[in-house]
Amino acid sequence: MNPSTSNRQQNSVESSWRVELLYDGDCPLCMREVRFLRKKDQGRNLVKLVNIAEDNYDPNEHCGVDYKSAMGKIHAILPDGTILTNIEAFRYVYEVLGMGWVYAITKVPIIGKIANWIYGIWAKLRLPLTRRPDLETIIRERKVNDECHTNICDR
Repeated sequence: MNPSTSNRQQNSVESSWRVELLYDGDCPLCMREVRFLRKKDQGRNLVKLVNIAEDNYDPNEHCGVDYKSAMGKIHAILPDGTILTNIEAFRYVYEVLGMGWVYAITKVPIIGKIANWIYGIWAKLRLPLTRRPDLETIIRERKVNDECHTNICDR
């Protein structure tokens, strides 16, 4: 295969996504969901999964959604730059994968509000439930690691 064919195939794969989902790759429960979504995507690349926990995560490449915001609640980004959060993000991802029925009930306004309220509680408890430090500590540790990677620290 020549390089131009390979580049066209890569561009085709990258442009085929219908939603980009930002996830915390350090969260065991989030990773369980990501594995499930990958399986349901079946290699179609409809959902572009972006691990915000990676050192090279750049908010500028993801509609400005910074690490702290992405850690606070789930974010999904559409190709046109529209940002979906909370239950709406999950609902859209599941619809793209042909499983819209899972979250369909949340389209009913009162059910959607209750689901978002419950998700808000989950989002706040996610770190302690997975025995991880609080968000401020995680951000502080990331900053120290970033500084060490750029040779600013004395480790």
